[in-house]
Amino acid sequence: MQIDVGSREIKVTHTDKVLFPGDGITKGEMIDYYRRVADVMVPLVRDRPLTMQRYPDGIDRPGFFQKEAPYYLPEWIRTVTFELHEGRKQRQILCDDAATLVWIANQDCITQHVWFSRAGDLEHPDQLIFDLDPPDDDFDLVRFAARTIRAKLQDMDMPAFVKTTGSRGLHVVVPLDRSAGFDEVRAWARALAEKLAWSIPDSFTTELRKEARGHRLFIDYTRNAYGQTSVAPYTIRAKPGAPVATPVEWDELDGINSQSYNIRIVLKRIAEKGEPWKNMEQYATALKPIKK
Repeated sequence: MQIDVGSREIKVTHTDKVLFPGDGITKGEMIDYYRRVADVMVPLVRDRPLTMQRYPDGIDRPGFFQKEAPYYLPEWIRTVTFELHEGRKQRQILCDDAATLVWIANQDCITQHVWFSRAGDLEHPDQLIFDLDPPDDDFDLVRFAARTIRAKLQDMDMPAFVKTTGSRGLHVVVPLDRSAGFDEVRAWARALAEKLAWSIPDSFTTELRKEARGHRLFIDYTRNAYGQTSVAPYTIRAKPGAPVATPVEWDELDGINSQSYNIRIVLKRIAEKGEPWKNMEQYATALKPIKK
């Protein structure tokens, strides 16, 4: 069947295929969700190289990641080609409009993963991220870590935004003015994480080895590197209930966990509360000296 998305007519297939067997969520419902959420999602992912996480047989069967843009990609979908290493080049999709998002969903792509930099200046990130997953099921520790990081950033007059990952934890994100390259951003994020782990050693760690962390939360700064990705805001996760990675307000954290919002309720939340990351780029900052 064909559906109109903006000025494009998109062919969608097998819309009755069940992708989430435990919940009865079909491919058609997923496509409709992405069509409806596009107004708030696309501005946050636009111009970012995108990796598709596809599940052709639903979430109960193995899926796969696809970075390279497929050969059958429609000509109207924008891409970016860049050099990886040793002269090898890679071409990836840029999700710049609702029609592209719907086309991607029709590829059985449940989850989209995007870069921290944008086409045109891939070497300089416009976002810095701290990835916070609990060592067990202690989401209170995740909240505490997120608020501790935010307080430290505020002390340096730097903004902080937060989103649920739809999986186990939270992401704390800082919009950047792209004055620093990835190496500098990663080193800065590591320094801040290490300072927090030193200050509160019973709760936080930057130990890369899982077996050495114990019950402490790992403040993951390692994603701040060229070519690394994060789950896109408002993307669905391939988990029972179809949870959605959702930007939230800081004062919401006490009442939610990482999977509080899902495909069937997140649009209502957006309609009622708005989009917390709207115009995030207006708050873009340079890296500041880390205070003692």
